[in-house]
Amino acid sequence: MNEHLEKEEKIVAVLKTVFDPEIPVNVYDLGLIYNIEVTESGIANITMTLTAPNCPMADFIVEDVKYKVESVEDIAEVNISLVFDPPWDKDMMSEEAKLELGFL
Repeated sequence: MNEHLEKEEKIVAVLKTVFDPEIPVNVYDLGLIYNIEVTESGIANITMTLTAPNCPMADFIVEDVKYKVESVEDIAEVNISLVFDPPWDKDMMSEEAKLELGFL
């Protein structure tokens, strides 16, 4: 496996440990992570959203994502772009998340 994909897999693994305190499913399986790019120099650029633009836990979730991704080996910097287009909806969740939340 190439080094680039390995870094992305490590990032996905730590993203699966980030939870919205109000929802018992991680941000990755909720479908809140739209894109992950890692540069050769170890800069991780993450595009993500929230379940609602006025989410009261927004700052906590974004900081948790940044903190945990920074802990990944060979990641020197983390940039997070918080977007609301396209808007999140439950169809973006993984099958596992839908099952956990009773949507299946």
